[in-house]
Amino acid sequence: MKLLFPILLFMAQDSAKVHFKIKSPAFSHGKMIPAKYTCDGKDISPEIVFEGVPENTKSIALIADDPDAPMGTWVHWVIYNIPPDSNKLREGLPKEMKMEGMCQGINDFGKYGYGGPCPPGGVHRYFFKAYALDTIVPCEKGMTKKKLLELIKGHVITSDTLMGKYKREK
Repeated sequence: MKLLFPILLFMAQDSAKVHFKIKSPAFSHGKMIPAKYTCDGKDISPEIVFEGVPENTKSIALIADDPDAPMGTWVHWVIYNIPPDSNKLREGLPKEMKMEGMCQGINDFGKYGYGGPCPPGGVHRYFFKAYALDTIVPCEKGMTKKKLLELIKGHVITSDTLMGKYKREK
């Protein structure tokens, strides 16, 4: 019985390492997003880091949106077919449909790629949702959040969410 405890402890530590997680060196969960990544700054995508990607993952998808927008949830970024062996999305990705082997959809600004926070008033929350998928999604012109969510239904192995906040300084 004395030997069992160290084995269980090792197993618990090992399983904690494989938990899928999304992070960003630009901001911590629940904290403010720097203006650099918004319409008040350079409006570039922040670096996003993936940890604990499951072995059977064929691609990763990410959707960023703002549920606090006055007209309903506003989509800021749709990116998919992120290689599973990639541990991050670099800062400032091009705003193109296809780039670096990945595909980007249309945001609610009507453009491909990332469109940063630009709330009309007050503090808004921005959810970056990452999905580890057991499939590769066909790269389609005009892909939307709604269409991507339909295509990945039944293919999500696991997911995680990073939330940042932003308020414009007037």
